[in-house]
Amino acid sequence: MEAQKTLDAKGLACPMPIVKTKKAIKDMESGQVLEIQATDKGAQSDLTAWAKSGGHDLMKSEEADGVFYFWIKKA
Repeated sequence: MEAQKTLDAKGLACPMPIVKTKKAIKDMESGQVLEIQATDKGAQSDLTAWAKSGGHDLMKSEEADGVFYFWIKKA
């Protein structure tokens, strides 16, 4: 999936993946896609809820080798 920006949040514990995601997406244009890579299991529910509450579109999420990948389209 094509992303305009990638955020490496691997090794960060909650709530840091959300804090870093908020900061990264703030600098992006509406409709652009941010890819987030995280290792915190809580990031899956946290980022899903955060995207929904902010009106952003969680386009896809997957897990591979202990890393969670999320693609969020900015509202």
